[in-house]
Amino acid sequence: MPSIVNLTPHELTFVGPDGEILARIPPSGQIARISSETDLVGEVAGLPVYKTVMGDMEGLPAPQPDTVYVASTLVAQAAVRAGRSDVYSPAAQVRDSEGRIVGCRGLQIPT
Repeated sequence: MPSIVNLTPHELTFVGPDGEILARIPPSGQIARISSETDLVGEVAGLPVYKTVMGDMEGLPAPQPDTVYVASTLVAQAAVRAGRSDVYSPAAQVRDSEGRIVGCRGLQIPT
């Protein structure tokens, strides 16, 4: 069974169909991110409009045998585009009665 490395700043909680907790994966302490640059480009109805240009992946470890990484959807998408098949993101958010995210149903490989 592969080990799962959580590259997000939050604990990952996986929730089964009956609400039971299937697994909790603490953050690894390393965060994978996409760098970005944001510039003010104008306004609409008196509100500022910004243009954000996404940059390089940061903090994504090199592939390791029997290891998968969980990161944000943006990081996972960039990793897939770079040819990686070991980077996933959380899928199917689970919310409480007040709409707060309390977990997810599983993992996804974004396209």
